[in-house]
Amino acid sequence: MTNSDEPADPQLEAILARIRKRDTTALADFLQQRRAPLMAFIERQLGQALRRKVEPDDVFQEASAEAVRALPGVELGDRDPFSWLCQIAERRIVDLHRRYFDAQKRDAGREVPLAAGGADTSAPNLAQMLAASITSPSAAFSRQVREQRLESALHALPDDQREALRLRYQFDMPSKEIAEKLGKTDAAIRVMLTRSLKKLQQLLGEEIAPKDLK
Repeated sequence: MTNSDEPADPQLEAILARIRKRDTTALADFLQQRRAPLMAFIERQLGQALRRKVEPDDVFQEASAEAVRALPGVELGDRDPFSWLCQIAERRIVDLHRRYFDAQKRDAGREVPLAAGGADTSAPNLAQMLAASITSPSAAFSRQVREQRLESALHALPDDQREALRLRYQFDMPSKEIAEKLGKTDAAIRVMLTRSLKKLQQLLGEEIAPKDLK
């Protein structure tokens, strides 16, 4: 998707149309065209501590490979592919942060190389974490049905609200770290999380217990 204030680039529009048809070659072309801004985004998100352990180009390559693998099954619609790529890169950075620094807390000095692969696929996803936090479960719905309803409800939230919930519930990040990653204030994140939970509760008709904000 291009900015409406800027003249359309026919070549870019053609690439975007092919990407929305799940053409992985077109995605590879788009990645090369947008390499500089995506690298700049990755460098901002990495932070100094993680930069000492991980090269931005490694994250770019890993995120690019994941995007190519995921394209056949993703529904982009009118969504800007660049924002999708940024989300993939940010998820990768969160995985790396947890791998290096959470592992250090458990076992000092233990590190896992970047090439070892993605996050633990056995870890519960956001819908599962939220389903486990429902405080007034209805007998009419099983856990699996609640998770399916939560998945649908989450898609009704704006991207930044969904991302804030994911970082809070799935990765147990304190609000200050979430604020840094999303470029917002700590107070704004706390308000966003509260409002997001209220919106989910309205959509679900069930109460979700908020996590204590740190």
